[in-house]
Amino acid sequence: MKKPMTLERAVEAFAGFMVLLSVVLTVFVHPNWVWLTVFVGANLFQQSFTGFCPASMVMRKLGMQDERDLALNQAGLKPVTSE
Repeated sequence: MKKPMTLERAVEAFAGFMVLLSVVLTVFVHPNWVWLTVFVGANLFQQSFTGFCPASMVMRKLGMQDERDLALNQAGLKPVTSE
């Protein structure tokens, strides 16, 4: 059974894509693109402690659901919004 794309999985996929993109740009365009890799890594590190992630905020605004909301929807319950 195919698992739906949740907010958490989308953030991990986006971070992985950005790391791969920055490596390609570093190798083929200019060595200073390595700083994009550093930024992505630092952002992932701070997010693991603070829970603050700008990419997840944007994805949530675009309508992506996190695992909790998806589980509540599948159970027929309404997610509690913090807005």
